Amino acid sequence: MSKIQAPYYPIIYVRGYAMTASEVAATTATPYMGFNLGSTKLRQRWDGKVIRHYFESPLIRLMKDWGYADCYAEGLEQGESLSPRSIFIHRYYDSADEHFGDGQAPSIEDAAEELRQLIARVRDGVCGDDAQRRKSFRVYLVAHSMGGLICRCLLQNSKFRRSEEPALVDKVFTYATPHNGIEMAGVNVPRFLGLWDMNNFNRSTMAKYLGLRSSTRVSSLNKRFDAERFFCLVGTNPEDYDAAGGWSSRLAGIMSDGLVKIENAAVDGAPRAFVYRSHSGPMGIVNSEEGYQNLVRFLFGDVRVNGQLEVEELPLPPSVQREKAAGRSVRASYFFEAIVAPRAATGYTLTERTTATHSAVFRRYDELFKPEREGLESPRWPWLFTVFLDTARITIGRTLVFSIDLSVSATDYQVDGLVAFNRHIPSENLLRESVSIRATRRSDGWLIRYNLMDESWGENLGREAPTDDQGVYIPLKSRKGFSGKLRLQMSPWNTD
Repeated sequence: MSKIQAPYYPIIYVRGYAMTASEVAATTATPYMGFNLGSTKLRQRWDGKVIRHYFESPLIRLMKDWGYADCYAEGLEQGESLSPRSIFIHRYYDSADEHFGDGQAPSIEDAAEELRQLIARVRDGVCGDDAQRRKSFRVYLVAHSMGGLICRCLLQNSKFRRSEEPALVDKVFTYATPHNGIEMAGVNVPRFLGLWDMNNFNRSTMAKYLGLRSSTRVSSLNKRFDAERFFCLVGTNPEDYDAAGGWSSRLAGIMSDGLVKIENAAVDGAPRAFVYRSHSGPMGIVNSEEGYQNLVRFLFGDVRVNGQLEVEELPLPPSVQREKAAGRSVRASYFFEAIVAPRAATGYTLTERTTATHSAVFRRYDELFKPEREGLESPRWPWLFTVFLDTARITIGRTLVFSIDLSVSATDYQVDGLVAFNRHIPSENLLRESVSIRATRRSDGWLIRYNLMDESWGENLGREAPTDDQGVYIPLKSRKGFSGKLRLQMSPWNTD
């Protein structure tokens, strides 16, 4: 047997919701249930020519890049002497296909029980009777849409807490999972809507199978699993989701992936990334380069980077400033945008929060500078991103290089309660900055240098980032009067 070497544990893929009997049949007729689906998208090169970009699928890329293998051989699922670098598919819909089962779709709890049993079989297949291997065994759960709720049911529902399999789950990665339910036209899916099991996404129903007392919000892991080890990939493109003849996209609205609202697609306290991808389909979130790059860095990377913006000064346009100086009441809220990409990324980013995709961080003025008015003990500074990086991917030297595109803009200004439309200039920003970060690990921590790329080339050595009693930061200023600090926190990942 090959050695179990962290962080290369077996992966179990849990697919999403299949609505109709024909969709269930199509699902059970395929061995990988969507994890093998790739995509071909078009993008334009520097010389103006349009080329194809072939994303081969998460399954094939994990095989090519990381040495993983599927669990099938000679038409059968293998169950003995398995490599730890194996990929398994949770085929919970098989029972809903009359060829394999009784034609009845399993409940979320039934699917979670089958997942528990699958984890036990994977452990037996990888470890056999070797006590040391069984002790070091862990598994990753990777899930799309409703599959993430099945994973949460296993981890959170008290009926599974007495079994040992939930404790064997090392990390969970979800694509476009409705962690706080599904809303159509602003209304949560009704509990009585049992047709095609759509009530699985009703919050009252979810609260029961997730073991939560309250159904107001059901996005809590309820301390049953470490939220820091639960990654949520959030889609922000509703236009390319054409399910139900396009009605799903229209009813879900612009702040969604075409099915799941952006605000409902993450669990509380978990790292998350935002990508311009739809819920599924040719431009879907699972079969995307963005999804894959986030997946492998979260599973196998060794560095976590958090970015938060502390705002010191928010300037007003001169005409609005004069109104304020004259004693008139001025109100405004603000959008904070952030796009993060590693060096050598072509055609993808790790996270993209922008006003154009309705995913920018939104903050009211009082949340930033008058927190007591909002019932807060301290300012609610915008948390811009959490990304995972991998020093094994460094090709030059020993320095990690990544870029951050930042933008701060205001909503319409209100003067004495009236929107000052004549003061609005489209696309005006209080700050727009592109920053390249060069981070080198040393024995005493990280040396972080930065370049403001409007001023100098991103490949330059740059300036050393200053520190204060809160840690390292990048000072940000604009000629309009904005000032703030981009806080960077770098910490080891996948280390004991």
